[in-house]
Amino acid sequence: MTTARLRLLIADDHAVVRAGLRALLEGEEGFEVAGEASSGEDAVRLAAQLVPDVVLMDLRFAGVNQGIDGVEAIRRLATAAPGVPVVMLTSYAGRADAVRALGAGARGYVLKAGPPEELFRAVRSAAAGGLGLAPEIVDGLVGQVVSPDPDLTAREIEVIRLLASGRSNRAIAEALFLSEATVKTHLVRIYRKLGADNRAAAVSEAVRRGLLELT
Repeated sequence: MTTARLRLLIADDHAVVRAGLRALLEGEEGFEVAGEASSGEDAVRLAAQLVPDVVLMDLRFAGVNQGIDGVEAIRRLATAAPGVPVVMLTSYAGRADAVRALGAGARGYVLKAGPPEELFRAVRSAAAGGLGLAPEIVDGLVGQVVSPDPDLTAREIEVIRLLASGRSNRAIAEALFLSEATVKTHLVRIYRKLGADNRAAAVSEAVRRGLLELT
């Protein structure tokens, strides 16, 4: 039985980077590069045309006529190719850039200088509806909680912090000495309060509201 490959769209303004990513990804079992884009506009157009499983998006596109950046492209994809997850693949690990990307709906944020395994993991997680973050980003997310939302209890804040670190319901339950059923109850309440319908959306909304701050 052959497992279906994940079809990927690479969006980066450097041809050498795209070529390197293509070689890296197609050398990994289960991945197929469906197309390449050299600008944010091209990424939106090709994503609508190809409907890939995941888009790998550069944060900033260089050049005199660089057009929209990766974050704006993510926003436009919500209309042009709804449901197609985006993993931001960038050289920038700054707080503001990561917050903008996650707030726009990115399902992953990975550094180009990181090991290939981080990229592979983020792509698979995003394709499955999860969130894939580089360790540097996770450390920042869970390192500090600020401006607590009065609608979230102290326990729910703890749960959302662990959720941001990528832990499963069982791991959260073990860390907080709770049952998995109790964790699920907390998650249902968190989703409702944050207006989210899944784990990735809950973390993104928590970042946007300032419940989780990148340091």
